[in-house]
Amino acid sequence: MLKVYLSGEIHTDWREQIIAGAEGLDIEFSSPVTDHDASDDCGVAILGAEPNKYWHDHKGAMVNAIRTRKGISDADVVVVRFGDKYKQWNAAFDAGYAAALGKSIIVLHGADHQHALKEVDAAALAVAEEPAQVVEILRYVETGRLPG
Repeated sequence: MLKVYLSGEIHTDWREQIIAGAEGLDIEFSSPVTDHDASDDCGVAILGAEPNKYWHDHKGAMVNAIRTRKGISDADVVVVRFGDKYKQWNAAFDAGYAAALGKSIIVLHGADHQHALKEVDAAALAVAEEPAQVVEILRYVETGRLPG
């Protein structure tokens, strides 16, 4: 079974597109918590309220890092999506962490991000623009079959 961690942008359905497209393949997917409010508030919901927003965010980041580190560490392939609407600094961090662990990385972003993400792209084994391309890469890795 191929283990794939889906990191990055949480505002579109790119994860669902990849998971649906990979149906029938022997792939186990994992990801960060994609409920934005739950992700932001997990630290204070579990460990107690913080009057200072910095510490509120810090608690959440630390709790989320437990899941993220486990997911990336266990993965055979890490897909990192950079969307158009927001800067995903966390996604760049995840890509760097995956690279440091020697993981196979597929980066997913539009052409308009090529220059800004050139270092991230250089660490990846593939750079895709569409979720369907990620599915075809995963299919090829698992089966050796080309699209079509």
